[in-house]
Amino acid sequence: MTQSEIASEIESLSEKKFRAAQIYKWLAMGTESFEDMTDISKPLREKLDNLYFIPSVKTVKRFESSLDGTVKYLYELYDGERIESVLMKYNHGYTVCISTQVGCRMGCSFCASGIDGLFRNLNASEMLAQVFNAAKDNGIRVSNIVLMGMGEPLDNFDNVKRFLELVSDPVGLGIGYRHISLSTSGVVSGIYKLAELNLPITLSISLHAPFDNMRSEMMKVNKKWNIEQLIKACKDYQKTTGRRISFEYAMIKGVNDTEQCALQLAKILKGIMCHVNLIPVNPVKENSYVKSDRRELEAFAERLNGLGINTTVRRTLGGDIDASCGQLRRKYDEKRRGNFENLQ
Repeated sequence: MTQSEIASEIESLSEKKFRAAQIYKWLAMGTESFEDMTDISKPLREKLDNLYFIPSVKTVKRFESSLDGTVKYLYELYDGERIESVLMKYNHGYTVCISTQVGCRMGCSFCASGIDGLFRNLNASEMLAQVFNAAKDNGIRVSNIVLMGMGEPLDNFDNVKRFLELVSDPVGLGIGYRHISLSTSGVVSGIYKLAELNLPITLSISLHAPFDNMRSEMMKVNKKWNIEQLIKACKDYQKTTGRRISFEYAMIKGVNDTEQCALQLAKILKGIMCHVNLIPVNPVKENSYVKSDRRELEAFAERLNGLGINTTVRRTLGGDIDASCGQLRRKYDEKRRGNFENLQ
């Protein structure tokens, strides 16, 4: 809840309105229990505990990379479902990659998160809890957030919108919109809804292929919204927000790393203020994808840069702890299926 929503609840309980600011302050510090709100009377704390609950995350497994200090978490939620989150250290500060859903309905062939389908959406508090826990567990201040973990953020639009509002609140964590990135597999309807909010966040598009037949094989979402529709949505989004768009491109040896792919990619991105992020594909045992070697990565980037498309190769973090999302959870959860067809 926002502070004003809490104020309405408090008044409905015949309590003083100023209590809302006290409660919100505790929540904004990541407090997980009403009992810990020590400047609130015990009777009110008991009343709140009976009527409401604070969703939090419980650490099931924690892995820290010996290579670069990346920390990966497997969290358990209040209903026993599990999600993953990653804390990464950069020169500019600490970035948390959070999940927005339990599982994912998108079914991308290179991704472990969606193999078993979607189980449920996360609420805004469960997203916030991932940020709070990473900060408290490591004694650091989180400076950047990427919504790039398990799930498709734009398939959980209302909760993600609420999360963005709460996490950027100066009274709370105060992480500005310009320090937040949201990644989508190409949910065109969601891109237009996000454009209406006109927030100065960074929109990242998981593109991964420049041809429809290739992308449809890799990403089911392309069968609903093809590349032409996706690129148009990106151009319209940019026209509305004026923001540069990032395109994620997982490099798969012998699949999408050819010169022909580079030429077509440059062609479809022409006229968009953008940046292409080349990512060596993560190994997933359920497919046979192999990441492009360093020479192929650099040659691909050189071709794109030569064609006027700003391109870099992403630094791989947490390679010794399976830091890409979805892999850890599958080791601990039974297989279940989601339903892609209900995507709106």
